[in-house]
Amino acid sequence: QVQLLESGGGLVQPGGSLRLSCAASRSSFIINAMGWHRQVPGKERELVATISRGGSTNYADSVKGRFTISRDNAKNTVYLQMSSLKPEDTAVYYCYADIYLRGDYWGQGIQVTVSS
Repeated sequence: QVQLLESGGGLVQPGGSLRLSCAASRSSFIINAMGWHRQVPGKERELVATISRGGSTNYADSVKGRFTISRDNAKNTVYLQMSSLKPEDTAVYYCYADIYLRGDYWGQGIQVTVSS
């Protein structure tokens, strides 16, 4: 069984920065794509950013230029550097991983709140 362990969320003022991390509990698996989604109450979960094993990235239009996704394949860890945060970035952020031959796994979610 694989768990995805998220960290780095919290409360930040508008214009501030946060860095989210998500590590797979086991490093022996090969992970294809990894990424982040987010969800606010009453709305559907939306894609924030994805990164392939080779490093190709994809971002939602709403975060382009402000968020940067990266990964460390040796550690099976994905990061989301969030800058110039806005109140509308407030959400629960979910990490996911497409694990080779095992399918998609999701983290438990971590709260990010942008407020003064």
